[in-house]
Amino acid sequence: MSAESQSLDSEHSAVEDSARAGCYALIGRLFYDAPDADLLAVICNASPVAEAAGEAGQFASAWGALQGVCRNADVDALRREYDSLFISVGKAAITLYTSRYVPGAAADKHLVRLREHLDGLGLARHGSVFEVEDHISGLCDVMRHLIEANQALEDQHRFFDGFVRAGAMPLCVAVEHAVPAVFYKHVAAFALAFFEMEKLAFEMED
Repeated sequence: MSAESQSLDSEHSAVEDSARAGCYALIGRLFYDAPDADLLAVICNASPVAEAAGEAGQFASAWGALQGVCRNADVDALRREYDSLFISVGKAAITLYTSRYVPGAAADKHLVRLREHLDGLGLARHGSVFEVEDHISGLCDVMRHLIEANQALEDQHRFFDGFVRAGAMPLCVAVEHAVPAVFYKHVAAFALAFFEMEKLAFEMED
């Protein structure tokens, strides 16, 4: 491989990683709190994704659908939907803590395993952060950090499989089927389409 080809590959990888980190950041932000007008505008004004086949095509479709609902969204209505889905007084329709959704695993044991994994990565929850480590936004933030820190793909894959694929993906499926969800059905579909692309990309690296 020529030096020029290596440089182009490196630039392509950097662009892809920046896009991946951006997707994790956006998903994390949307699940952390209801979007405000500024975030809706950012999503609406972002470039569309080119049509493709397979998982990439599903991602492009999900992104286009999310942009579409953002164009006509009412901030107050989104706040009400978020509160009703995730922080309703009494029992919310959906919990954003992913340990509850890991098949065949006790939530407390999964959370302990996550904390041990984070400790091994040198990461820990900040004292001012209220959310427990298995909040879906926290998992997305860890993945974003691993990408931006150029952590080895093996480390990214291990965290993704152990915690994003295991807990965040089933959580998003639950959101898609939650009766109060309207806007957040599209958020969940977008997240799932992105996670499916990530899963396939990691499997191809094996």
